[in-house]
Amino acid sequence: MEILILIIPVFILIIFLAYYFDNKQVVVRTLKKLPSSGISGIRTNQLTKVTGKALHVEEPLVAPFSKRKCIFYRIKIEEKRHTGKSSHWATLVKDERFQPFFIERNGEYVIVNPSRNPINYKAHLVIDKKTSSGFFKESTPEFEQLLKEYNVRSKGFLGFKKSIRYQEAIIEIGEEVTVAGIAKWKNLNEPIEGYSYSKIASLENSEKQKIIITDLPKEKVNKRL
Repeated sequence: MEILILIIPVFILIIFLAYYFDNKQVVVRTLKKLPSSGISGIRTNQLTKVTGKALHVEEPLVAPFSKRKCIFYRIKIEEKRHTGKSSHWATLVKDERFQPFFIERNGEYVIVNPSRNPINYKAHLVIDKKTSSGFFKESTPEFEQLLKEYNVRSKGFLGFKKSIRYQEAIIEIGEEVTVAGIAKWKNLNEPIEGYSYSKIASLENSEKQKIIITDLPKEKVNKRL
């Protein structure tokens, strides 16, 4: 009984810490602390949050399965594996691609440049596409082509269909996003159509602060009044 009394609080603490440090919760918690800012009022070197439409700087990425044009995508492919009487989902593929992008708000622009090496951002993307295949569910030709591109076999040794599932999260061109970072003003090297100013704001990282990126609805990342 005494051991049980000790174990229960530890178990609750582990659950709480896992929730508290979950990537989504960190993103939401950070953004809720910041007021939403208009782009023209951005102050240099200040941690700033901006909500607006995501627009491409260069040729957009194309999401692997949905084929939508985007500036950021994450995908995951998993296979269900059995061990005795239990089963689990094993990750076969995790792929993440992104590029520099603009945020447009009321005709004004801010530029964001996430980096992989070193990683200068923390992002939460809403999963908006799922599909799967298995013994009782035939995969579509599009899903089969996707698996082929990632060198994933949909059938096992005896020709039976594997249980495979796929999820895709993207920031689509024109989608509303919220981004926070350290504000800077930079000279504009190339003109932007419809933008007549010589300088543009950017949201960047610092030694202690990563860029925060999400496509969660703004109601979820703004502090309730």
